[in-house]
Amino acid sequence: MNRRELLLGAGAAGALSALGASSTRAQVSSARARIVIAGAGAAGLSLASRLSRQMENATITIIDAKRAHHFQPGYTLIGAGLWQPSDVTFRNADFIPSGVEWIEESVTEFDPDANRVATASGRVVDYDFLFAATGLVLDYRRIDGMDESLIGKDGIASIYAGPDAAAASFREIESFVDKGGVGLFGRPSSEMKCAGAPLKITFIADDRARRKGRRGNVELIYNAHAGTVFAVPPVNDKVREMFAARDVAVNYNHVLTAIDPGAKKATYRTESGDVTLDYDFIHVVPPMRAPDAIINSPLPWQEGALAADGWIEADKTTLRHPRFANVFAVGDVAGVPRGKTAASVKWQVPVVVDNLVAETAGREPTATYNGYTSCPMVTAYGKAMLIEFDYDGTLIPSFPFIDPLGERWISWLIEEKGLKGAYRAMLRGRA
Repeated sequence: MNRRELLLGAGAAGALSALGASSTRAQVSSARARIVIAGAGAAGLSLASRLSRQMENATITIIDAKRAHHFQPGYTLIGAGLWQPSDVTFRNADFIPSGVEWIEESVTEFDPDANRVATASGRVVDYDFLFAATGLVLDYRRIDGMDESLIGKDGIASIYAGPDAAAASFREIESFVDKGGVGLFGRPSSEMKCAGAPLKITFIADDRARRKGRRGNVELIYNAHAGTVFAVPPVNDKVREMFAARDVAVNYNHVLTAIDPGAKKATYRTESGDVTLDYDFIHVVPPMRAPDAIINSPLPWQEGALAADGWIEADKTTLRHPRFANVFAVGDVAGVPRGKTAASVKWQVPVVVDNLVAETAGREPTATYNGYTSCPMVTAYGKAMLIEFDYDGTLIPSFPFIDPLGERWISWLIEEKGLKGAYRAMLRGRA
């Protein structure tokens, strides 16, 4: 094995570890339960794969109108100009296990009191257990003057809107670097998926400008939504240090509320009132919320910080709904303090499946989720930090020989070469 093969193997192994790979033998249940999975994203497909193996006698139905499946962690690499949209696009049909019914419609109504859901065509599906894995909504229109059609035009970028939007965002980054000017970055005040991605895009723009000899022609400003740039203290301290060293200015407590694409102005809500900044380039990360069908159901939190955007009420360690005991929330829609990443899904799915298997087999459910989240933080082309942490914000590195706050090529390799294969294995319930 040559050096490249050895390192690629290490990268793949690292990716599997970062996603929580396990070789333990799964428990099974012979229960003839009716199980509905709402959503065929990362969580939904992973659930279907594990449940179909561990509960062979169950009737499993997955409901989602989407036929295409996107490897969303790859959007950053498309935004960096390294991948193409086709590199992150799969067919959902290829990951739905044999014997699992797929209803190719969206869920439009959740009725947990009656233990049923309704689809867009009016079809009613009854269940004994419901796994809500609907994902979330990118609410661009909560930013006055913004909608998805603007991405890739007049200096407006946003990798979140999909593979094509990520590719258009790279083109806007290139144009900005070539022309020069002011670039604005930031994130919303809502809960969001992959909170590290806005920082990654800032680092990518910085490094792209340096590599093209244009760094002196661009001014980069990161508008943090709160008093920190990242919620985990040691990561926040490290990123602030790196921004200072790379001449990236930071404004704190700035939340984007409006843009004027024609005038190239962005308005932010601050503690001192609204502030308007001129820009030549802006990377917009929209507020995020639960889908309408969830918001209009009894499932969301009724009070507290997670209630405003409709996140499903869930015990943070078991992901079980406290008011509807036969409902579990998994993935982005779950109303828990952390956990809107693919790596989180990998740790969440075995917990909810193993607990249901134990319960239906007459055993005590004991599996718990500790809030594990993984973020390979890209800091330059060829460099990244492999950051892993739990609910408490404690760093929990999988590899003691990789400094989680060190910029390493091996961490970049995990992001670029290892994660997609591990992700596909996760969808099949194998990682």
